Amino acid sequence: MNHCCDSMERDLAQVCGQHADRFDCPDALITFNSETKRYGLIIHDGGSSAMTIAFCPWCGANLQSRGRTE
Repeated sequence: MNHCCDSMERDLAQVCGQHADRFDCPDALITFNSETKRYGLIIHDGGSSAMTIAFCPWCGANLQSRGRTE
């Protein structure tokens, strides 16, 4: 799937050499659920929680319409 901007692409493609799980890496900011087509800000509280977001934090694109149409 093509994401809204290069910054979003970079964050979602990021692989950490120290943390096997994105939710454990403090450098990972965004998560994308391919089943629900929703983006979220990772909540770094030791679990796998994320807060659904409607707009890209970098470019401001409407993520709700992008996820449902692509």
